Amino acid sequence: MTTIDLDANLADLSSEDFKSYFDDYLDTSNIKEQSVVKGNVIAVEGDWVTVDVGYKAEGRIPLHQFKDENGIATIAVGDKVDVFLGNMSEEDGELQLSKEKADLMKAWDEVAKAVEANETVNGVVVARVKGGLSVNIGVKAFLPGSQVDLRPVKNLDKLIGEAFDFRIIKFNKRRGNIVLSRRVLLEEERESKRMETVGRLRVGAIMNGVIKNITDYGAFVDLGGIDGLLHITDMSYGRINHPSEMFEVGQTIEVKVLKFDSDSQRVSLGYKQMRPDPWDEVDYKYPVGSIVRGKVVSIPDYGAFIELEDGIEGLVHISEMTWNKRVKHPSKLVAIADVVEAQVLGIDMENKRISLGMRQLEENPWDRIEDRYPVGIIVKGKVRNITDFGIFVGIEDGIDGLVHISDLSWGQRLRHPSDRFQKGDEVEARVLNIDRYGERFSLGIKQLTEDPWLSAQGRYFLGQVLEGPIVHVADFGVFVELEDGVEGLVHVSELSNSDGDWQETYKVGTKLAISILNIDSHDRKISLSQAGADEQVTEGTEVRDVKDFIAKQGQPGASLGDLMGHLDLKMQDENTEAAEPAAPAAAPEAAESVEPPAAD
Repeated sequence: MTTIDLDANLADLSSEDFKSYFDDYLDTSNIKEQSVVKGNVIAVEGDWVTVDVGYKAEGRIPLHQFKDENGIATIAVGDKVDVFLGNMSEEDGELQLSKEKADLMKAWDEVAKAVEANETVNGVVVARVKGGLSVNIGVKAFLPGSQVDLRPVKNLDKLIGEAFDFRIIKFNKRRGNIVLSRRVLLEEERESKRMETVGRLRVGAIMNGVIKNITDYGAFVDLGGIDGLLHITDMSYGRINHPSEMFEVGQTIEVKVLKFDSDSQRVSLGYKQMRPDPWDEVDYKYPVGSIVRGKVVSIPDYGAFIELEDGIEGLVHISEMTWNKRVKHPSKLVAIADVVEAQVLGIDMENKRISLGMRQLEENPWDRIEDRYPVGIIVKGKVRNITDFGIFVGIEDGIDGLVHISDLSWGQRLRHPSDRFQKGDEVEARVLNIDRYGERFSLGIKQLTEDPWLSAQGRYFLGQVLEGPIVHVADFGVFVELEDGVEGLVHVSELSNSDGDWQETYKVGTKLAISILNIDSHDRKISLSQAGADEQVTEGTEVRDVKDFIAKQGQPGASLGDLMGHLDLKMQDENTEAAEPAAPAAAPEAAESVEPPAAD
């Protein structure tokens, strides 16, 4: 169409220009119904926009069809616009025009061109729909959930309002069906980056990456189309419990390539390797014997780990924590995050281990034990532990003394220390021996009293009748306790009733009257006789009560003369019986009538 200035003077127009203009005015073959035509805005009045499309009549379009996404109409007289011509009927003197339909048809045309050229389209996610998202690319299109990203997206709602580039993977204009994919573009981009990254990958290379995912054992880092694993052990020289303590998803970090397998495309990365290993100077910074200060970071059953600096830890074994051997677990002495002091005991550079000690900073109570508790002194303490072989008595913090079962009592019939003592009992004992270097402290309880056997021969004599309980029954006789620490044996041959099953008659605890047959203080043995005691008590004596008889043998109130008189009387009776012949018994009356002869 030839453009002619309508205000120009006709005299200035050539005949050819005038003819061309007139022909164009009459030719309306380029204007067709149901098509997009170009128009000129000739008026904007109220809610309507009047557009001239070069036909015999104009058309009006609602103003809202010209508003942008913010609701603002940016249209003015003279603007050129594409509109859809629906009907050219002249009955009402107005054309049926639509700006929205024109935009829609243009969008479909653009989409069709993009499909043919395999080009990308840009769109905005507008809504969440069943199975995916609705996207506005000029026309409504569908984005399946599986095509949103390389990995499934759990929350699709967060993408609403976001603009992305897409590839059209399905197009049907007749049905108005368009299916998009963002994943295809991401895969193409990743493959392109991967090829570039693989070309730069080599062991020892320093590369930038983005934390893509975090697990309990490490983090996956996107190096650019290829992922590498940064294991938790390669994150820090120090102790970390979880990778999230150091990194977060989306963070950009610099890493070092530790391993690369070109066949499997597996890459191992390191972060701590970007810095010098602090162990390289440990032996200079923490020499043996030096005093160090650190924080408790772990407490296993066998000790406590102390962090001296990032990446440097030392172990204080439970045996090196305190001089007190009664502590069973390190948690009784320290807690996580406690700051403690310790002494360096040893360094193993090859295995990266430091041995520390805490008790070395305190005085060893065994160094002064001989001065505080010399042999022979009497000490007090509480029973802390009871074993089969004795009891342990707590003297002070870190010092326990052992009273062996043989030093609990002068008696020999103590079956177990628990028969006499319980934990917590307060006892006195005498110091018997001290082994400072072996850290042994021997005590004795029976040594608080004199050994009863030292004076046994002064308290017991042959023929003496006593009474005591049975404390033990053996196959060859019974043992009777004469006093605490002194026992005697009544052989089965010296029992009053040794016939048959005599052990059923003589039970532990039964009291017997016995006489002393023999005393051997050197070997701590006393031989006793029950039969002999019965004979002394019952035959030819005026005393018939056992307790009374015993009381007359050296107990308070008895004298040697009493005992000798008793023996003389017994001997006279025995002599009389042997000298006089037996005579028939006289009748009572005859005996009473006999009078002794008169004296001269």
